[in-house]
Amino acid sequence: MKKPVHNPREVAEIVAIQALGFIAGDPERLGLFLAETGIGPETLRNAASDPQFLASVLDFVMRDDATVQAFAKASELHPTNIAAARQVLGDPQWERDVP
Repeated sequence: MKKPVHNPREVAEIVAIQALGFIAGDPERLGLFLAETGIGPETLRNAASDPQFLASVLDFVMRDDATVQAFAKASELHPTNIAAARQVLGDPQWERDVP
């Protein structure tokens, strides 16, 4: 049994990695993403460990409504959860409001 993840940064990274898998699942979408980021397929795996790169993955997904809706459906996440993950990844000082 997997241990539940409660750390918001870990959750955000998981969402972004799911989004990267979603992008990689469509050759046209993947080609566009690689062209826009300037990253090559051979360096994609290493880049996925960088929180800034993961934030750019979510930026790519969220930039158009059809893509964010398709990812939300595929990942069974609400679009607001995707936006929240992007916010967490974009702010290195982000902390929960509750203790």
